[in-house]
Parts: sequence; structure tokens; C-alpha cells
Amino acid sequence: MSGHGTPIPMTAHPSGPLTGEAQVPGDKSISHRALILGALAVGETRISGLLEGEDVIDTAKAMRAFGAEVTDLGGGEWSVHGVGVGGFAEPAQVIDCGNSGTGVRLIMGAMATSPITATFTGDASLNKRPMARVTDPLELFGCRAVGRAGGRLPMTIVGAAEPVPVRYTVPVPSAQVKSAVLLAGLNAPGQTVVIEREATRDHSERMLAGFGAEITVEDTEEGRVITLTGRPELKPQTIVVPRDPSSAAFPVCAALITPGSDVLVPGIGLNPTRAGLFTTLREMGADLTYENEREEGGEPVADLRARYSPDMKGVTVPADRAASMIDEYPVLSVVAANATGTTMMGGVKELRVKESDRIDAMARGLRANGVTVEEGEDWWSVEGLGAGNVPGGGTCESFLDHRIAMSFMVMGLAAQAPVSVDDGSPIATSFPIFEPLMAGLGAKLERA
Repeated sequence: MSGHGTPIPMTAHPSGPLTGEAQVPGDKSISHRALILGALAVGETRISGLLEGEDVIDTAKAMRAFGAEVTDLGGGEWSVHGVGVGGFAEPAQVIDCGNSGTGVRLIMGAMATSPITATFTGDASLNKRPMARVTDPLELFGCRAVGRAGGRLPMTIVGAAEPVPVRYTVPVPSAQVKSAVLLAGLNAPGQTVVIEREATRDHSERMLAGFGAEITVEDTEEGRVITLTGRPELKPQTIVVPRDPSSAAFPVCAALITPGSDVLVPGIGLNPTRAGLFTTLREMGADLTYENEREEGGEPVADLRARYSPDMKGVTVPADRAASMIDEYPVLSVVAANATGTTMMGGVKELRVKESDRIDAMARGLRANGVTVEEGEDWWSVEGLGAGNVPGGGTCESFLDHRIAMSFMVMGLAAQAPVSVDDGSPIATSFPIFEPLMAGLGAKLERA
């Protein structure tokens, strides 16, 4: 059963060339952070290009519940009248974050150092995901977290009445944990320090600086040391959200494996902490080029052009690249199946605690469609069959995971027989226009 209502079985059929321009939605990570920091600023923040998927809309509703005035102005334009750091009101109802691990963890951080109490829940998938990795460091500030066994939602956070600053080393690479701690540090006196042994996406640091927070980032022998001075007055901003590289991955990868394709994906954020997939694809021999490189809203941006690439080779993806492409391994594995040789992916245990166990989910679906996969706790490998040689014909479980569903839809476009998923409804959480966008390029997708 779907956590998003009635299941939507979907099938992708072998397609002709994909051509045209793919206008993918705004970046999900930046959209969440823009709403939350807008709510913590004093005055009106204007956001354009906001991703209007279910995950981000749930974060907008949450900010309203905490007292911010959040208005949809239409056409991707939003207004947030913030309440200031420490100004969150206690919500009257349970905060439902739907499918969004990013949303719930960042919001927990943002409210943990205010003297209020909030209860969080989500859909069937989110309520299975572990929250202790975030609540453990948040409790160091003085808040309390009470949830179900295993630190799972529903969970109540009793905010710290007298928060103290924290020095915290993130045990595994996680932008969500880092960001939650930084957001909590906003309303703690003194300096909160987060240390990352491996750098993760740095949207929070960039955006905090943009809103006027006093924040420094230094590379040391300990790792990346981020120091935030608490209790600033955040200044409202005008934010243009770049288009999401994680969403761009699907039309890009589809074009690379579908014969005759030539697709332009404009305005994609190419933050170095997010662009690992595109680096890897080029190492495999993909015909993928960056055009019109520029900077928008403090983030590097370019137009991506992806052309059919029948001669791609398997590679070993460096483990230290995992943090910059953690959400893209599922669709990379589809490209790997269409390359020649083995693609090895290591340092990826984070994939086992995403919306689903993504290693297990992709391995099952790839095997069901004739692809050989090996896996371990922290690694997996895909044996490439070469361009056009993936048999297809299987039905895959999406496990309520949007990226699993979209990855198998991409695979079906270039397989020898159609590929189906049991439930495509979770796609709406991050990429609500996926079906019409892909159909506009020439993809043959259908709902059962």
C-alpha cells in the first residue's frame, strides 16, 4: 500500500529518442531551507522557483503552524513573513511532514532551542526512519525527545528553555544532521560548532550567511569545522531557488541511455557538494556538457546537455564522493546496467536508511529485469550489460520511495521490454511534473 493514498502502478516502455528542453523543478534542499530561514528572519522573505512538491509544501504548512505567515503568490513565487530567531509559537496541532526526512529533521532543529513543545509525524515510510541521529545531538542543547521504539516517529520534542551551545562531530556524513544542529544553534547563546569529517552539501551554511548569520567554515585536520554564533537577527532575503540537480538526474540519465537522445536541462544547481553524479557520468564516458555557467543566489548554476552515450564504461565511484551524490545512486545504477563492465559503489551505508533501503530496493528491481547486482552493508556493484542489452520485463517495488520509482521508469525507456513499478505515487513528493516533463521529451510512460 502507498503512504500517499491509492497506489499508482506505472509502466515505462522502450522509447524513441528523447529530445527537447527539460525544465525541472526547484532544488528541494534549498526550498526547505529557504522556508525555514525565512520563518526565522524578521520581515518578509521572497522566494521564487520554490519546489512545489508535497515535501516542501509540508514544510510550508509547518512554518505556518509555528507562527510564520507563509503565502503562495502563484507561479512558484512565495512570501514568508518571519517571526525571528527564538520567535516560534507552539503549534496547536501535530506537525505532519509527510514523506520528508529533510523537512522533519530540519524543523526539529529549528524549534529544539525554543521553550515550546511540538509533536511530529509522517507517512508510513517516514515513520519507519530513525530520528535518533538528529535527536541525540539536539538533546545536547537541552531539549527532550520522546518517540516510538528505535527513535521513530511520531515523536514529541520539548524545546530547551535555557539552551546551551554545542560542539558536535557528525558521526556519519549527513547534511540533515549537520543542518539540524546549526539551526538549533541559532537560538543558543555563544558559539555552536559542528565538525564534519567528510564534507556534505553546504546549502545551510551558504544560506545562513546570506541571511546575515555569523558563520565561519574552516578546513582543519579534524575535518570541516563550522562555527555559528547564536542569537543573530536574521535579515529577510530575496531568494531564487536553482533547479534541482537530483531531479535533473532523471532526464539526464534517460537521455544518456536512450538511443538518439539530445536533451537540454537548463538552470541546474552545480554546488560542488551536490554534483558528484555528473562528475561520475563524465568519468564513465557520458556525452554530458555544461553550458552557460553562471552564479545565481550564491550557488553555481549551468545548463546541462545530455546526449545518447552508447560507449559508457563501468567505474569505481570513490567512497569520498558519496555525500555529494547520495540521492543519485539509484539512477546511476540504471546507467551502470547500460554501460559495459562493473560499476562499484562504496561508502554508501547511508542509502540503507533513506525513504527505503535503497540498495536493497534497487538490487531487487535490477535483478527482476535481468541485471546482476552484488551488495554488502556499505557497498554494491552493478554488472553492465552494454547499451540496449537490459532485458527489462519486470515489475519493481518502489517501497514508497520516489527515487526508486523514477529510476525504474528511466530504465524502462531503454530496456528491451517494458519495466513497471507497483506504485509511482511517491514521485509527487519531489518531482510532481515528472510524468508530463518526460512525456514532453518523448518518453513512453503510462499509468496502469
